[in-house]
Amino acid sequence: NLIIKENEKNNILKILDIGTGSGCIAVSLAVNFNKSEVFAGDISAKALKIAELNAQKNNTDIKFKQIDILNLRENVFETDFDIIVSNPPYVRESGKQKMQANVLKYEPHTALFVKTDNPLIFYDAVSDFAGKYLKNKGKLYFEINELLGEETSKLLENKGFIDINLYKDLFEKDRIISCLKA
Repeated sequence: NLIIKENEKNNILKILDIGTGSGCIAVSLAVNFNKSEVFAGDISAKALKIAELNAQKNNTDIKFKQIDILNLRENVFETDFDIIVSNPPYVRESGKQKMQANVLKYEPHTALFVKTDNPLIFYDAVSDFAGKYLKNKGKLYFEINELLGEETSKLLENKGFIDINLYKDLFEKDRIISCLKA
């Protein structure tokens, strides 16, 4: 919703969803920015098949690729982006026991958990990628761990991103962060 609201005046964008999972973010963006090119990547071939089905059901044209953002040496999408969005794994393994049983049952653990001693590993990798492949003044959006808002903001600041904004969810917990490529 934030991405749609902030970018509604420009319907011709190149958008990338990293760690797309079932594709709900990519599909929503493709529906709302129907003149834009939407790309999506995930490490899981199974997730990509589900995402492709969801894209077809919603009559959207999304370019999907299997990628491992932690080992991506180049831009496999061969374009620069106006917007990059990611909802990467961010729950520390130490927080597993606090998770709802239904989430643990239906979500792949690789989509949820990060090592307790390196919880920002995906934010680091995605922001490095964004630093190379976002257009100037391009926007980067993350869903974040509610306990790591300050640390994630600092990571982005250290990588040269500007206009860093932290947004709270309905429960007043830090949940979304956005920034611009300088």
